Amino acid sequence: MDQTQVDAASTLNDERARRLADRAALYTAGKNPYPEHSDVTDYVADIEKNYADLADGEDTADVVKIGGRVVAKRGQGKIMFIVLRDPTGDMQLFCRINDMPEDAWELLGELDLGDIVGAEGVVVRTKRGQLSVAPRKLALLSKAVRPLPEKFHGLSDKETRYRQRYVDLIVNADVRETFAKRSRIVSAFRRYMEDNGYMEVETPILQTIQGGATAKPFITHFNALNQENYLRIATELHLKRLLVGGYERVFELGRIFRNEGMDLTHNPEFTTMEAYRAYSDLEGMKELAEGVIKAANAAVNESEQIEYQGTTIDLSGTWPSRPMTEIVSEVMGRELTLDTPIEELRAAASECGIEVNSAWGPGKLIAEIYDEKGEPSIVNPTFVCDYPVEVSPLAKRHEDDPRLTHRFELVIAGHEYANAFSELNDPVDQAERFRKQVEEKFAGDEEAMEYDEDYVRALEYGMPPAGGIGIGIDRVVMLLTNQASIRDVLLFPHMKPERGSANGAAAARAKEDEEAAQAASGVSIAPNKMPTVDYSKVAIEPLFEDMVDFDTFCKSDFRVVKVKACEAVPKSKKLLRFTLDDGSGTDRTILSGIHAFYEPEDLVGRTLVAITNLPPRKMMGIDSCGMIISAVHKEGDEERLNVLMLDDAIPAGAKLC
Repeated sequence: MDQTQVDAASTLNDERARRLADRAALYTAGKNPYPEHSDVTDYVADIEKNYADLADGEDTADVVKIGGRVVAKRGQGKIMFIVLRDPTGDMQLFCRINDMPEDAWELLGELDLGDIVGAEGVVVRTKRGQLSVAPRKLALLSKAVRPLPEKFHGLSDKETRYRQRYVDLIVNADVRETFAKRSRIVSAFRRYMEDNGYMEVETPILQTIQGGATAKPFITHFNALNQENYLRIATELHLKRLLVGGYERVFELGRIFRNEGMDLTHNPEFTTMEAYRAYSDLEGMKELAEGVIKAANAAVNESEQIEYQGTTIDLSGTWPSRPMTEIVSEVMGRELTLDTPIEELRAAASECGIEVNSAWGPGKLIAEIYDEKGEPSIVNPTFVCDYPVEVSPLAKRHEDDPRLTHRFELVIAGHEYANAFSELNDPVDQAERFRKQVEEKFAGDEEAMEYDEDYVRALEYGMPPAGGIGIGIDRVVMLLTNQASIRDVLLFPHMKPERGSANGAAAARAKEDEEAAQAASGVSIAPNKMPTVDYSKVAIEPLFEDMVDFDTFCKSDFRVVKVKACEAVPKSKKLLRFTLDDGSGTDRTILSGIHAFYEPEDLVGRTLVAITNLPPRKMMGIDSCGMIISAVHKEGDEERLNVLMLDDAIPAGAKLC
């Protein structure tokens, strides 16, 4: 912490202490700074609309009662000006000593920025043209004992803004507007679906079988039944059971949970809309996707040409459909199809920096190349069709080519927004695909689905032909409000606990793990003591004295670096991508294969050590400029890795000697 931060913390503590003393003084004087009753009947936006034509210097006799937070305050002798903020805007209180009782005038002098007050008065417009309320009564409704920050915007404060969203909303009007738009977008989705005959339903969040998507789930324990449960990774299989039951059009807007990494477009819990329509197909789902997103856009934007992160996106007209192989062939500059020789497809995948698995068939290779190169090339809304069956276990196969499925993903600005299928309704085919997923799960794929016997049983009763779609609400909100990060459209995104704060879930889990370890080993551990490492099981590689001479070693430039951002590298289970402050003023990118030991959020904000003078090395198509330093040892057959972390007081760029 530098001196500026120390001074700011000291000032905050002094100001908070002063306000707490003022609060206590109010109680001592018999005044309640948190009264139970308040009387607010009017709002800033309505007053501005109703009195837009009021002339400069004109008073009215119209009484209004408003409430809000004090965001500005200044005085001029017998006149004081307060700016009050309510959910609809800011209004000036034009306070004159002769208009107010003595106790109300005294209260004006005691108010702090951030206090919440109620004001009753008449509407006026000052001689300078400022529409105002001239209070006759004033009441303190909530004393703010913590001062608002002077600066609470910009990239440097984003972590604090996400963590303290309540302050972010108080001081940043653009943030409030983003979430107001989110509400309108969600409402537009519901209205469109209901207007088109869909019934909204609710399905279980706690599930006993992992299904409906390929993703790693969260696992929790249901005490009453002594049962392990998953938090749902999709709503699909329950919604399609309802088609079996006779409902023709159903949808659900709800939270989904996936125990995966976080980046600009992923959060472990997120909102989707899934919809299923009997007697429909992929074409029906294209009409639905285009219609509902255009309706949402109309709720928040005036044009179908929108700006997203510096790129103009055209939402107008009928959105085109393109086969995946056509897009892959275009970006690779040569024709690649499912009939292309497997070695040529593997070479093309390697050319894209993809770690190729020898078990992958043509469809999987095509899909990987598309994900890496094809999807990012798409700008305007495009339905990418004809997905290989290897990556679409729940979709219906093409009648003329069973290697392909009736599936599309809607891609806009290089990102997926919707995923749709002509739904599989053959119970025998579905059972076989479930079995294949189970085999993959036993082979180590944590994201593979499990066998859902009840769902197969439901299909055996007969499900009509149907189209189904899932749309990512958070990404749609990002697109329509021009936000680069999913955290900017989630009111309370998942955050790593503040350093030094208590984490109840983590503490409970640690205690369970400790007790389980004790029970397994028979070793008694004193309360509040952590078990130490069993050094008899630790293996350390011998020192290699002759591998590097001293002069060569001295050429390595070891520097202190601060982790500004960290994210998982797509298509790699090992690599993390670090964005680092190395003291040079230019961000440094380093890739490190430590994802098996650390999640990205564990490392953001940390102070590490890196070698910074290594030549760039291309990994997964990304230049890695250096090496993160860590310590490795083995305990039995298990390799352990610990990234070297330093005191945060050491500045970025400091050289290790």
